[in-house]
Amino acid sequence: MVIERNREWGTPGALPDQGVIVRRDAEARHVVEDARRSNEPVPPLGLLGGDLARTLGSAGDEARLRSADAMQFPVDLGAVLVDGRLHWFVAHLVVRKQWWRGRLFAAMNAEFIGRWDVAPRSHPNDGILDTFDVTMSTGDRFKARSRLATGTHLPHPGIKQRRVDAIQLDAGGLDVWLDGENLGPAKTLSVRIEPDALICVV
Repeated sequence: MVIERNREWGTPGALPDQGVIVRRDAEARHVVEDARRSNEPVPPLGLLGGDLARTLGSAGDEARLRSADAMQFPVDLGAVLVDGRLHWFVAHLVVRKQWWRGRLFAAMNAEFIGRWDVAPRSHPNDGILDTFDVTMSTGDRFKARSRLATGTHLPHPGIKQRRVDAIQLDAGGLDVWLDGENLGPAKTLSVRIEPDALICVV
């Protein structure tokens, strides 16, 4: 059951014995992909770092994950067909060549990309991906950079923002980045959200 933003969410609970501790979003993605490709359940994830961990308020304390102070959260999972091959992402999908010029597309399950508060409305258990299709000029991107750290974004005609559970995209040969890892260039993407697919512990 997905949750509405600003409603109570999560339950007290330590990381189970079969849980896997990860320190980066890419590590979490690899755990997910290994389980899915083996037709096995995805184990609970103990988050010590990464953009999803930051979104969930992780303290980065490994001892806490095994303690009574830990919290368990149901979390959605991003899935994407990249030129016909299925992949997953826990925090974000980004399509780009460069950050500062050319088209840039992002699908956010987490709120952050590194230092940037890209999607302040994003909630990782609302059954929705926050997407941004950016075609703004290099100069305007540099002007907007200072607001990315605080999430104080302003509307811009060069940014198309949507909140969707699925979306099709012509990537046009741009590189596809899943949770910070580059898969290489792609032509077509089919992106969707899988609600309540993960249990994450912080």
